[in-house]
Amino acid sequence: MKLLSWNVNGIRAGEKKGFLEWLQKESPDILCVQETKCHPDQLKKNLLQPDGYTSYFSAAEKKGYSGVAVFTKKPPVSFQEGLGVEEFDREGRTLILDYGTFVLFNIYYPNGGSGNKRVPFKMGFYDAFLKKAEALKKQGKKIVVCGDVNTAHEEIDLARPKQNEKNTGFLPEEREWMNQFMGKGYVDTFRHFNKDPGHYTWWDYKTKARERNVGWRIDYFFVSKNFLSKVKKAFILNDVTGSDHCPVGIELN
Repeated sequence: MKLLSWNVNGIRAGEKKGFLEWLQKESPDILCVQETKCHPDQLKKNLLQPDGYTSYFSAAEKKGYSGVAVFTKKPPVSFQEGLGVEEFDREGRTLILDYGTFVLFNIYYPNGGSGNKRVPFKMGFYDAFLKKAEALKKQGKKIVVCGDVNTAHEEIDLARPKQNEKNTGFLPEEREWMNQFMGKGYVDTFRHFNKDPGHYTWWDYKTKARERNVGWRIDYFFVSKNFLSKVKKAFILNDVTGSDHCPVGIELN
């Protein structure tokens, strides 16, 4: 079973850049998409229902902002929009799908914003998410979490750590939350298989950072430890263009 996650930076823009052709060629069992920047009623049928897939969307109240979607070959047992906290859920950042054998979170975590203004909102969202995940884990559920976390965890996860210590995405409190999250029994699947530097998932458009691989690894797949034995591999598809992020994925037994 192949699961992919991709911040597409606008799904309608992505369609013009070959998103649907890429989806059919890659043919994941589940594709989680972040930053759709649309309401489902703004989409044509080919994006709402790609061949072979059922889709689920969560949209922000604000038009052209945020939003997540899941395209899945096998429909889940049940699904839920949001974390159950109105201030976070109005931004359309969360879909939770229960597949029976595991519960999948697809999340577009908040950015800390210019001047780090939204860092308190981001930290509150992190805590609300973790509370939700922990409640499900306590029920005996196995958890898979994917999406744009908007934080690079360790120095190895960005090209220029020293220059970014005071910038959102690499602040001490953001990184400490990642430590806390993983300390509760969640595994960064890519780092489980790969300890090398130089692997990134986001590059700044303005500075043409991708050509120089001056990037950040801020897109992840995490699994709860009680599900780790099912993860066969984890990877980054850094040759896929069409967004300032590239897709990441895992394969499950």
